[in-house]
Amino acid sequence: MSKEQEEMSFWDHLEALRWTLLRCIIALMAFAIGGFSCMRYLFDKVILAPCWSDFILYRMLCKVTSAVPFFPDFCDDKYNVHIFNIKLASQFFTHMSASFWLALLLTFPYLMYEVWKFISPALYEHEKKDVRWVFFFGTIMFFIGCAAGYFLVFPMTLRFLATYQLSEAITEQVSLESYMDNFFMLIFVMGIVFEMPLLSWLLSKLGLLNRAFFNKYRRHAIVGLLVAAAFITPSSDPFTLGCVFFPLYGLYELSAFFVKKAPKEDEESTDIVKYGTV
Repeated sequence: MSKEQEEMSFWDHLEALRWTLLRCIIALMAFAIGGFSCMRYLFDKVILAPCWSDFILYRMLCKVTSAVPFFPDFCDDKYNVHIFNIKLASQFFTHMSASFWLALLLTFPYLMYEVWKFISPALYEHEKKDVRWVFFFGTIMFFIGCAAGYFLVFPMTLRFLATYQLSEAITEQVSLESYMDNFFMLIFVMGIVFEMPLLSWLLSKLGLLNRAFFNKYRRHAIVGLLVAAAFITPSSDPFTLGCVFFPLYGLYELSAFFVKKAPKEDEESTDIVKYGTV
């Protein structure tokens, strides 16, 4: 703990927290107002982009899958998801909520910086060095996760569910609220899921996790990740399932890479469990 932190009273900490929250709120409001002003353009070009056949993922997959007969067809130029609204004020509130979520996404690095600036006086110098990299790495992984959610997970989920047909008598239309709920949920959930390596590293620093855990439960993790991928994209074809499973499994192996190696006795016991006694 620094000398400056030791000299601060409870009311000084409270005052610092108040100004931290105020700066965060101002930043969110400023970006939310900016997002509100250009949301019509973003809605057509970004948020609703996966509803059309010319979305970047579909064009890429069309080139990859067109040469393989048993892969799903992504070259359908007539693909289009029809969004409808039945509530009078729904479009206005969607406009506001989308502006807020966009502001939260764009200000995430600044919010993390404010959190870091508030807690850093309470840390020792060696702790500051570690936590600084934690915030930097966590921010990068969050944005990578959100990008994976937008460019991969959500379009694959939307395309399967929107084209799934129980009966030809049913006309497929998607409500605005349902679309936006799934859009925000999958993108932000993927952003949080991509923090798994960071969480594993923190637990490893606390001595609660080591590499033996990942080696021991790798088979269980593969089954669990397959179930999670099937839940995210409930498709029957292995290609769509693999598009979600392999990034999740890559996170598992990356998490194992960042944690400390197991003590020698733990490694030996893990090897005995894995290969059996000789």
